[in-house]
Amino acid sequence: MPSWYVINTKPKKESQVERLFVEGGFTFYCPKYVHEKRVGPFFPGYAFVRFEFPDQYKMVKYTRGVKRIVGNDAGPTPIPEEVVRGIRERERDGLIVFEKYGEEPAAGDEIEVVEGPLKGLKGVFRKEVGASERVMILLNYVSYQGMLLIEKDKLKKV
Repeated sequence: MPSWYVINTKPKKESQVERLFVEGGFTFYCPKYVHEKRVGPFFPGYAFVRFEFPDQYKMVKYTRGVKRIVGNDAGPTPIPEEVVRGIRERERDGLIVFEKYGEEPAAGDEIEVVEGPLKGLKGVFRKEVGASERVMILLNYVSYQGMLLIEKDKLKKV
């Protein structure tokens, strides 16, 4: 029965290694995320491959771009299915999503600004604005009521 194992790839060779394993019929998983508007591997230089140990060990170990299979003197260390499933559950549209300050707010939720010059202000989440990471919030204070555009990652749901 095949198990998941972690492989260490040569620097920046994750996609080449993925292509070779997929062409070879292996189940391969390299989680990705967006950082500074660029898509990259969540674990640079590492990926998950599902294979039969010891039958397919040498084939995996000697695949071009693979430095080693993570393990110890006894052999590679199998990764529980739940670990891979847990990482995949954090994906949206094939990318790992971070919930920096907990659950994402929806329209009508009370929010608090947690970063920047407006830190500490509370308001009501109105809507997302376009495809950007900006959102509109409604501020309601003693003598001021107004709308404000702010980066989504600077808010938390109260």
